Parts: sequence; C-alpha cells; structure tokens
Amino acid sequence: MNKRIDLNSEQDTIDLAYYIGPIIGPGAVISLFGELGSGKTFFVKALGAFLGISEDIDSPSFVLFKEYHCGRYPLYHLDLYRLKQEDELLDLGLLDMIESGITVIEWPEIAQDFLPYQSLQLRFNFDGEKRYVEVTAEDKLAKYFE
Repeated sequence: MNKRIDLNSEQDTIDLAYYIGPIIGPGAVISLFGELGSGKTFFVKALGAFLGISEDIDSPSFVLFKEYHCGRYPLYHLDLYRLKQEDELLDLGLLDMIESGITVIEWPEIAQDFLPYQSLQLRFNFDGEKRYVEVTAEDKLAKYFE
C-alpha cells in the first residue's frame, strides 16, 4: 500500500509524526528515505516529542545510532549513510534494538536484507516546488493510510 501525503509546512510533518505515533509500538521499524535536508531527522524529532522524549534529538550521522529511553518506549535512531558493508550492521546490534523499542532508520538501503520486516517506509521528496512523503505500510498498518 502506497500513499502520497503533501507536506506544505513543518507542522504537516509534525502532524504526520503525531498520526503515526499512536499506531506503532515496540518492534516497529520505520525506514526513512530521502536526500539530505528532506525532513527525515525533523520527522524523528517530532515522533520523539510524541513519545514523550525530552532529550534533544539530532542526527546520529557520526555515531551511527542514538538511543532514547525517557519516553513511552525506547527509541533507536539510526543513520546508516556512512556504512559501506552489510557486515557493519551486525556490530550495531540492530536486531536487538528492533525487539525492544521503536527503530527509525535513516539511509536504510544497506540494511534492507537484514530487516525482518518494516512497519513503515517513508520516502521524503522535494520536487522543487512541493515537499511530500510517500508512505508504504505493512498489512496491519495499511488501513491507517487508505
């Protein structure tokens, strides 16, 4: 199931995160695709706010992942842009993260074969005039995006 959602403002991205927040829980995997500056990290900040995380959420580009345990559920925020080989994923403990909290992965392309499933894939786009996200949802979440 695919759905396009226009993001005409930052508030639209916040609203999307607040819409997704209540329909996911521990074990959810959200893959974020999109170019630099397309809104991926901004979305994670909004999702973290919904989950009650009071810490500042920023991009984990240089440390590969950050974890936050002060909200409703643990939030694991990964940025796999710098990984070059699939072997490097094993050192991160990716599967353990997935089992214990909500996992959000920016630049997830290298991890596609390692992910047991993905609850949501969000593809952030900017066509020069409009920002939008294309949502792909697994079966049990598809009804929320019809």
